Amino acid sequence: MTDFQLGLIAIGALAIVAVLAFNKWQERASSRHARAAFESHHTDVLLGAPAGSAARVEPALGAAQRAARQPDARRPEIALPDPRIDYVLELAADRPVAGYALAQAWAPAEHRFAQRALFAGSSGNEWLPCVADGHYTRLRAALQLVNRRGLVSDGELLEFRAEVDTLAARLGASVDAPEMAQALEQGRALDQLCADTDIQVVVHVVPGEQGRLDGATIRRVAESAGLVPGPDGRYALRDANRRERYCLYDRSGASLAPGESPGDSLQALSLAMDVPRAPETARSFESMARLARDLAVALGGRMVDDNDRALDEQSLAAIGRQLDGVRSRLEAQGIAPGSALALRLFS
Repeated sequence: MTDFQLGLIAIGALAIVAVLAFNKWQERASSRHARAAFESHHTDVLLGAPAGSAARVEPALGAAQRAARQPDARRPEIALPDPRIDYVLELAADRPVAGYALAQAWAPAEHRFAQRALFAGSSGNEWLPCVADGHYTRLRAALQLVNRRGLVSDGELLEFRAEVDTLAARLGASVDAPEMAQALEQGRALDQLCADTDIQVVVHVVPGEQGRLDGATIRRVAESAGLVPGPDGRYALRDANRRERYCLYDRSGASLAPGESPGDSLQALSLAMDVPRAPETARSFESMARLARDLAVALGGRMVDDNDRALDEQSLAAIGRQLDGVRSRLEAQGIAPGSALALRLFS
């Protein structure tokens, strides 16, 4: 073999080595780019914060979760999953799950099902809304079966179950769920109960022949009875937990708020009580009837019903007895009027 041939062979070998080296360099560069684009250096948020991580901005957990940490004994009852009105699924995780991560993971379900979805956790025997700095091994996810818009549909219940199953898979948790057919049957019975007990009692005060509805007099009598004006121009009587007992408003829509001067536009006053949402049914109705009497006397008017028929003491007593029946029927199902459960159900 001549020197020329040997030289060509050497040049060819060097060219092959150069091509292989270039290809290897390109492969390593591409691998680095892929890792930079897709690799995450964060731990799974559902399993807690990374060790040594800096302070974080925690997601807001809502009024119910904040109320769970307030010491005021007069705070409203906290809404929690309840099998009396909810389809409740229980999750059990092998290791504690961070509350802040649960809030993030649960947010899509809360958004999808608006106010009908609830979530709670337990690290002992007590169930409470999950808080950001809590850790939980037992969880409850619930979908409200009925509210004033009606009964949950089969499709919504199935979709909710799928959401919870997906969450459980991410947590590595087991799920214990009631039969959906049984939950829908319970929902239908509950929907009928709501239809039978969803009552609003309204008493109107209209001017007499010589009377007129004077705004200043109305405000004086209402405030003497403990009612407070609201931003919507109505007056309302509330209990210590801010639950509305009943409200007072002008039937034509004119504002009764201080500083307003409705003039001659006031034609009839209305006192209304949303029965299943009002606490202490009998006491609230008695207070409302007493205010109606006081307003009628102060304004030279009279009390009437929706059909403009006069209301006397006998009529008011009959209404009171009917309301006792409504209260008894709700309480027989463990749903006291004005309770957190009733406020959710009749919302």
